[in-house]
Amino acid sequence: MAVPFRRTSKKVKRQRRTHKKLHMPGMVECPNCGEYTKPHHVCKNCGHYNGKQVVEK
Repeated sequence: MAVPFRRTSKKVKRQRRTHKKLHMPGMVECPNCGEYTKPHHVCKNCGHYNGKQVVEK
């Protein structure tokens, strides 16, 4: 059975795994209703974008 010649160090193992994590998108507060939404997207709660009513609810 093949066995690694040298053990992988903690540093190398952790450097290899640095990209394996969850990312949360940046959130901004809607100036109209205060609900948190993604930047540059229409607010799902009130339908405002850039200070204007875009979607009727």
